[in-house]
Amino acid sequence: MTTKAKRAILILIFSEFLVCLGIGLVIPVMPFIKNELHLSATDMGIMSALFAFAQFVASPIIGRVSDRIGRKPVLAAGLFLFMVSEALFALTNELYMFNISRLVGGLSAAMVAPTAMAMAADITTRSQRAKVIGWLSAAFSGGLILGPGLGGLLANIDYKAPFWSAAVLGLLSTIALLLLLPKEEELLADDVTVAKSGAPAKGNMRAFMTKSVILLFVMILVSSFGLQGFESIYSIYVNEVFHFTLGNIALVLTLNGLISLFMQVALFDRLVIRFNETRVIRYCFFFSFVGTIWIILAHSKWEVVVATLIVFTAFDLLRPAITTLLTKASSGNQGLINGLNMSLTSVGNVIGPIMSGALLDMNYHYPYLVVTVFLIASFGLTYLIRMNTGSKAVGN
Repeated sequence: MTTKAKRAILILIFSEFLVCLGIGLVIPVMPFIKNELHLSATDMGIMSALFAFAQFVASPIIGRVSDRIGRKPVLAAGLFLFMVSEALFALTNELYMFNISRLVGGLSAAMVAPTAMAMAADITTRSQRAKVIGWLSAAFSGGLILGPGLGGLLANIDYKAPFWSAAVLGLLSTIALLLLLPKEEELLADDVTVAKSGAPAKGNMRAFMTKSVILLFVMILVSSFGLQGFESIYSIYVNEVFHFTLGNIALVLTLNGLISLFMQVALFDRLVIRFNETRVIRYCFFFSFVGTIWIILAHSKWEVVVATLIVFTAFDLLRPAITTLLTKASSGNQGLINGLNMSLTSVGNVIGPIMSGALLDMNYHYPYLVVTVFLIASFGLTYLIRMNTGSKAVGN
């Protein structure tokens, strides 16, 4: 990997971390804004839905655009829009402006996250890719983990301080990217350049939509649906069924964050080298299934804690594993691939909590039983994946 490529990767990691840190900063303030401005739960739900909706619609479109005009301008525009979104939220106390801010924020997320992944795929060889995608996933997770705590501290100064801080981070990220990120043509990895020279036209979906790629997209949807279906009701479930306190829940989530960062940064690349991406995906679906069943059948708190860490760790490794394999499907369509990836993730993020909430009202165990059905079905589908990743087919 060249010096310029290493610098570009550092900028991508730093930019993604800052944006996710900015997103995390505002999380602890949202309930306060609801009460302070006398907004309803429906108002807050619509705000969240608008963010996810904009991300869902824009991600594949932005992906195709970045394939055509390049990654750097799309990334810079996305970071700038992130700054605009947070500044709008800080400046206003009107509901319609909050909604506009969330729409702009969803658009910015659709421009930054998949484009950063696409650029990382462009400038790394296939052997380097798992490590770099693991780093980007860790930056994403790290920002979301650290953001709420820092946001809570800033909110002690003023309840709008987290939004202003996020806006400043967006501006700094935009400037740093424009000044320091080299031209994309100077960064392409050798095997990517060779592959692109004989690749189908950019944006041609039929060129790479094989059965295995479609299966991977289905698994992206299932993994995001499963994670959100599991996570969205977790605190309610363990509190009602196992009498977890807030301290117990905070401890589990903190341990999960630390384990997730370690696995993505230090071990993900080694796991891919040892087993290949398909087997890592398969094992992640299996262990998330086992962990979810264990939680349903558990009789003690320590069993729930261990099972929860197994499930969360499997989900945290599943997404980068699927993303890594998808990036090897076509060298000329990285923006489109990662845009569809983000769009399907958004769908899962919306459907998962809605389904789990509705099932939870019927029976505490129903949400997790439904999740296990999807997980075990996806485990079986991994045996149908056959992909050519360059030198050999990856499957069983």
